[in-house]
Amino acid sequence: MVNTKVNLCGVELDNPIIPASGTFGFGYEFALTYDINILGSLSFKGTTKDPRFGNPTPRIAECKSGMLNSVGLQNPGVDKVISEELPKLKACFKKPVMANVSGFSVEDYVYTVEKLDSESQIGWFEINISCPNVHGGGLAFGTSAENAAAVTKAVKRVTKKPVIIKLSPNVTDITEIAKACEAEGADGISLINTLLGMKIDLKTKKPVLANKAGGFSGPAIKPVAVRMIYQVYDAVEIPIVGMGGVATAEDVIELMLAGATAVEVGAANLVEPFACKNIIENLPRVMEKYKINNLSDIIGGAH
Repeated sequence: MVNTKVNLCGVELDNPIIPASGTFGFGYEFALTYDINILGSLSFKGTTKDPRFGNPTPRIAECKSGMLNSVGLQNPGVDKVISEELPKLKACFKKPVMANVSGFSVEDYVYTVEKLDSESQIGWFEINISCPNVHGGGLAFGTSAENAAAVTKAVKRVTKKPVIIKLSPNVTDITEIAKACEAEGADGISLINTLLGMKIDLKTKKPVLANKAGGFSGPAIKPVAVRMIYQVYDAVEIPIVGMGGVATAEDVIELMLAGATAVEVGAANLVEPFACKNIIENLPRVMEKYKINNLSDIIGGAH
């Protein structure tokens, strides 16, 4: 019998599979289709201090081997997340969850984390400093080691829960930023977020997205994710939550061999609502195929 358990920042997961923020709502929507308690955890929809309608439409575009999105962090704001969304999630999911937090200033991040900190179901904070779809924040923090460190340091002051910093791949040296976050107390690194991309409509001769550019995700970005996870594993001592193009149990094992402790599934959820369920059910079979008894034993195994 294979063992799929992993330990993420001191919290044991039944398996490493975590639906990625922005692709799984607040979880309870998917609970209508299957028992989401089979998940290792979930990262709920990116939450900001104030409500956000998001970017103008169109904000989704299909591409070969992936998709572009420019949703722009649409969410009801932290107060309504606490009063309305989390109680619905708690009613159907009995495990610790990741609170994905975004902001437009260091103060925004601190405010939102402080508000969410007392919520008992939150096991970790996933601090998104890497969203390419908003102006005045997000990516601006994720592309500067100094700014990434500043957010990490400020957030660590207001919570005792593990803080995982979600990094952008749209940088020259991902390891520099990962090390800066670790130096300021980050408990983990989450990567990669979407790659910045664009699609042009040949008929209108204009960008398909109203925001012009958006985040590119899906199977095409997996080799970039594997490379960056591999590099960051060598650069830091803290655990990595890997993501980027994951759609199968084989993909999960590949990211773990590169250095991931847990693995988030993003765009695949938008194509196949049962993507995470299928991966979890297939994982033992694939482990047996590759003679893996304990999943935690293969973390960083390709190094």
